[in-house]
Amino acid sequence: MAIISITNQKGGVGKTSTAINLSASIAAAEFKTLLIDIDPQANSSSGLGVEQNDPSIYEVLMGIEEIEESIQSTYMPYLDIIPANINLVGAEVELVNLENREYRLNKQMNRLNDKYDYIFIDCPPSLGLLTLNALTASESVIIPVQCEYFALEGLGQLLNTINLVRKNLNPNLSIEGVLLTMFDRRLKLSHQVKDEVIKYFGEKVFKSIIYRNVRISEAPSHQKPVLLYDAISTGAANYMSLAAELIERKTQSINE
Repeated sequence: MAIISITNQKGGVGKTSTAINLSASIAAAEFKTLLIDIDPQANSSSGLGVEQNDPSIYEVLMGIEEIEESIQSTYMPYLDIIPANINLVGAEVELVNLENREYRLNKQMNRLNDKYDYIFIDCPPSLGLLTLNALTASESVIIPVQCEYFALEGLGQLLNTINLVRKNLNPNLSIEGVLLTMFDRRLKLSHQVKDEVIKYFGEKVFKSIIYRNVRISEAPSHQKPVLLYDAISTGAANYMSLAAELIERKTQSINE
């Protein structure tokens, strides 16, 4: 079972789009997949057309419900979700005074052993206690980086947080990969950002690139991943390529 957080404290980098579309693409390859929406904006939940009712991830974090009670099925056979709802907005404050506050999600994850092949966690665009819970429960992190000005701004802070989590909370946490998003091949800037990211992260950068594509932006309003909204779009092909690359990476690591 692979548990992967998708995180970047900068908003608008394609984090939730990646959470929805990568999960859906992995599920389309018939791997049992769970998406955990731990972002108070609940965009992953609404983007998959899931009712944001109780129980949600909030009840799991607060110890009100066991994690398996909060799982909802989606219209994709191999894809389930634990939704977020409005209660999650106050969770950062409520978690502060709870025992083992950084381990609330991690403590529940062993209840899902052998139920899923892949678990993805859509983190909020911040480095607070919700993100810390996700990182502590994960084995690796995918970092989406948009190919625009200021793309690398704040990445140092995120990497420092990952290192602190590795040192103090989860020694097994690693960077699964860095994903280039919103790439426009017509713009010199996109190519410059790509070169800088590859220079900094090397082989950690996914070969698959998410190109700027209007279908990816339109799909959430139809409460569908782009794969179901427009299967022949560039966006769908990009995320299917990313899913294949991730599956190959995981298969290789198991065999090594």
